[in-house]
Amino acid sequence: MMDAGERFGIIINDRAVKTPVAIASMAGIVDAAYVLERQAHAGLAFIGGYAIDAPTMAAAKEIAAGGDRKEFLYDDPVPVLEKELASLASCNVVAGISLRGASPESFATIARKFGTKSVYEIDAHCRQAPMVAAGAGEYYLKNPEKLVAAIKALKKEGVTVSVKIRAGVAADDRALARAIWAAGADIIHVDLMDSGAAKLRQIRNSCPLIIVANNSINSFEKMRDMLSHGADIVSLARQSDMKTLAMLDSEIKNYADTDGWYNSPKQLCRGGDIRALTFCCMPVKECPLIPTLAKVGMTNEEYAKLKLNAVQGTPLAGGPHTCFGSLAWCCKTSSPCMFRDMTLTQEGLPKKEYMRLKRELSETIMSRIFHDVPSDQCS
Repeated sequence: MMDAGERFGIIINDRAVKTPVAIASMAGIVDAAYVLERQAHAGLAFIGGYAIDAPTMAAAKEIAAGGDRKEFLYDDPVPVLEKELASLASCNVVAGISLRGASPESFATIARKFGTKSVYEIDAHCRQAPMVAAGAGEYYLKNPEKLVAAIKALKKEGVTVSVKIRAGVAADDRALARAIWAAGADIIHVDLMDSGAAKLRQIRNSCPLIIVANNSINSFEKMRDMLSHGADIVSLARQSDMKTLAMLDSEIKNYADTDGWYNSPKQLCRGGDIRALTFCCMPVKECPLIPTLAKVGMTNEEYAKLKLNAVQGTPLAGGPHTCFGSLAWCCKTSSPCMFRDMTLTQEGLPKKEYMRLKRELSETIMSRIFHDVPSDQCS
């Protein structure tokens, strides 16, 4: 039986995430008690959102007074967060707190108080008018330079930073993702709304950060669709009932143990993100590979050399009877190929191990593509 590190390979806040199923914050609802009830089948959880300064606390009270939405209300967020994080200290779920602040110093103050006890998620997602007017929530998506400042303030405190966004609100989600990466964030948590997999693929192709996808995920089919288009983790809010969480947790563990790569991408020619370069053949014909290489700034020759060098000394280096003489160029196991399968049989290489090695090759390719952090255009 594989442990979480082997099965999923997701490390957040120096902890292995036991399952790529997360609980998303819901203001006034998701607190430590909510998470503890569901901890058996969640690997990551964001409690909150919590207003952390005078403007956002006033906004929270105004929202709650409207009667349509719940909020966490208090005069001082510190003792509230202290109690909540203490409750989660012995939990085997990686804890995050969703924070609504109107200034970089507001975020930094909380991070100084609690240090590495939590992941700090900037709520750039809330669209309630009082919160946006206070300079929080979606305000940050229309003013990315303010978001960058908040990220940098948190990173100066040496903590892990997540940014929760709503797709389709910023002028360009790809540029936003690059700005979030350049500012030093570790995680992008994206509510895809009605954007779906195409938007997720754009974000995946724009940055190397951990991506948490949120989009009414209530079936394993929907979960796999998110994972196969670039997500590392999926999150659930209103659907985070124990039955749904248990189903997704069980299904993804079974898939990982069978397939070898739990969030393997679709192949590039079938709409996959750039992680799928690991499955592409030699760049010798007109197909999506050629324009994709141009977009990521890699020549055909550089791509070929990178893959061949990366597989040296591994079982992927062999395969003289495959189409291009090496398993480095072979496709995903879900695609029928008698030459690949014959080679795997001859080499005694299980398909699960083949996919694991393809994941390692993909990580090498991604490291090359995202080697240089983009210059910060929103500072």
